[in-house]
Amino acid sequence: MQNWIFNIRSRPFVLLTISFLMITAIVHSGLTENFDQSIVSAFSEGDGNPTLDIIIQSVNESGDAFTMLMFGILILIIPKTRRMGITLMILIVISTLLTGYIKCGVDRDRPNFEYEGTPFPLSISQDTYALFCEGGNNASYPSGHAARSMIFAIIFGYALSNRFPRGAYLVLLYPVIMSLSRIYVLQHYPMDVISGAVIGMMLAGVLAKRTKLYNMFDSSKT
Repeated sequence: MQNWIFNIRSRPFVLLTISFLMITAIVHSGLTENFDQSIVSAFSEGDGNPTLDIIIQSVNESGDAFTMLMFGILILIIPKTRRMGITLMILIVISTLLTGYIKCGVDRDRPNFEYEGTPFPLSISQDTYALFCEGGNNASYPSGHAARSMIFAIIFGYALSNRFPRGAYLVLLYPVIMSLSRIYVLQHYPMDVISGAVIGMMLAGVLAKRTKLYNMFDSSKT
């Protein structure tokens, strides 16, 4: 996954930026509204499964900004993973604030569906933060959880890629499951989580380069 770390002037960053702007324009125009509504509606009509609900909600809550910051502090304490902890914590804060402000700008309401199956065992957390911006918690686009989970996957996947070049890609299952969980709990539309994942890739790639995350490979050999 070492190609996932890039400069702000690199081709990957430019392509990701263009992709995000295109997705945002399409969503804002309403072209994806029918698709998004149909997918969330299908999830809301499920009968529900208590065991699956607990699993999905556990995954969903792991993407909370506070939970990820606590994990970042934990790996910050360990000398060998300190650089990774610093990078992760900075990214969590930046991505949470950035997605919050974009939510206010796009101003797309969250899905207005009620789950027809068994009620969820836990309350759904909403952790969008946008200073001096009203309505961020009620806005849907883009998904902060998807952005943070993608950041988590890229940072940890990159850390693992030195010893497990192919196996490191399995970490990308986490943002995929997280994105599905946000739709499952009726908090986001499909395009919300796709755009959130793109933001996560943009931020993780650039900041990991800035913090010289690749140096952790050298320190692990000493």
